[in-house]
Amino acid sequence: MNDVARIDKWLWAARIFKTRGMAADACKNGRVTINGIPLKPSRTIKVGEIVSVKKPPVTYSFEVLKAIEQRVGAKLLPEVYKNVTDPKQYELLEMSRISGFVDRARGTGRPTKKDRRQLDAFVEPAMFGFDDFEDEEE
Repeated sequence: MNDVARIDKWLWAARIFKTRGMAADACKNGRVTINGIPLKPSRTIKVGEIVSVKKPPVTYSFEVLKAIEQRVGAKLLPEVYKNVTDPKQYELLEMSRISGFVDRARGTGRPTKKDRRQLDAFVEPAMFGFDDFEDEEE
């Protein structure tokens, strides 16, 4: 088994990113680091290194247990990396998830099903009224 792997291939193989292209883009944009140093997609990683991946608002940290370049099944992931993400990051994620719904003002965004029914009930009688008015003129 190889003891080194390209970081973009490893991120994809370990199912941290859905595609290798997304993993490479994250590297190019400085969202993948080791010890605070941004990595190029071609950088090789070794077993024992801690890789940090920024997926706003959270920065995940993974310890490399196996350097792989072929994608593996989800059940085998505990053999590939160990999640060493700080619990505070998960709290941050939960807070952003909650605040996303709280901050939305009533009436902004897409109408609810109830709003849509009320809108239809308001518009339809007026439309029928105009049809009746045209019939009377003839």
